[in-house]
Amino acid sequence: MRNISKYQGIIPAFYACYEADGSVSVEKTKQWTRKLVELGVKGVYVCGSSGECIYLDKEERKKTLEAVVEAAEGRLTIIAHVACNNTADSVELAAHAESLGVDAIASIPPIYFHLPEHAIAQYWNDISAGAPNTDFIIYNIPQLAGTALTMPLFQEMRKNPNVAGVKNSSMPIQDIQMFKMYGGEDFAVFNGPDEQLVGGLAIGADGAIGGTYGAMVELYLKLFELCKNGAYEKARPIQYACDEIIYEMCSAKGNMYAVIKEIIRRRYGVDLGSVRKPLAALVPEDEAHVAKCVELINGAISKYC
Repeated sequence: MRNISKYQGIIPAFYACYEADGSVSVEKTKQWTRKLVELGVKGVYVCGSSGECIYLDKEERKKTLEAVVEAAEGRLTIIAHVACNNTADSVELAAHAESLGVDAIASIPPIYFHLPEHAIAQYWNDISAGAPNTDFIIYNIPQLAGTALTMPLFQEMRKNPNVAGVKNSSMPIQDIQMFKMYGGEDFAVFNGPDEQLVGGLAIGADGAIGGTYGAMVELYLKLFELCKNGAYEKARPIQYACDEIIYEMCSAKGNMYAVIKEIIRRRYGVDLGSVRKPLAALVPEDEAHVAKCVELINGAISKYC
C-alpha cells in the first residue's frame, strides 16, 4: 500500500521567479524555496498554473525545478508539473524530474484541441512512462484545460499503478468525494480551489495545493490544522477571510499573480519579479488593491493565528 502521508498538508503552488529583464531567476527561485521551508509548508507544486508553465520553455522549467530541489535540500515534498502541449516535451520533462528525485510528477490534459478520452489517457500514460519510478498526479482543472476528469477516464487511469492522486481544481466539492471513494485510502486527493478549502477537507481531501497560499501561508496552515482536528467552526471564519482577500486580489488591473508577488515582497521581503506577458503586470492604480490585501492578511493573522 502506498504511503500518502507526504502529500497530507499545505502545498503552495510555486510562483515563477524573474529577473528585471524577464528571464527566469535561479537565485530568486532558491530564495523563495528557502522561505517556504522556513514558513513550515508541507511541500511545493512546481511549474503549474501559478508557475506560469504555459509561458515558460522546457529549459526554463528544468532550471526552475533544479533550483527548487537544490534549495529544498530534502525538506519539502516536491511535485513537478510536467505537462506541455505535446507528448514528447512532456515526457522529456517527466524524465528530467525523475532524475532529480522529485516525489511526484503531475499533468493537466492537453489543451486547445478537444481530444477523445482514450487519447488523453495515452498522453498521461506516455508521460508516466517517462518517469516509471515516480508517482503520477492527475491535474483536473476543467475550467482552464477545457477537459474534465470524468469517472470513466479516471477508472482507465487507475489501471496505471503509478497514478497516485488527483489535484482537483474543479469547483464541485463532490468531485473530491468521488475520486477519494474510488481511489481508495492509499490514493491522494488534493483540494485545488483555494476558496473552498474547508469544504474540500471536510469531504475528504488529503492535502491542498493552492495558488494563493504563498501570499498568506500562515492563514492556510492554521486553517488546515483546525480542519484536521475537526474544528470546522473555527476554520470557517479563516476561510471567509481568505476568500475576501482573494476577491481583492482579483480586483486589480494587473494579473492576480502580479498582485501576489508584490504582497510577498512586502510581507516576506522576497522579490520574485513580475509576471510574463501576456499576463498583465501591475499598474499604479493597483497600489490600493495591494495595500488592502496586505492590511487584510495581517489583520486576519493577528485575529486567527
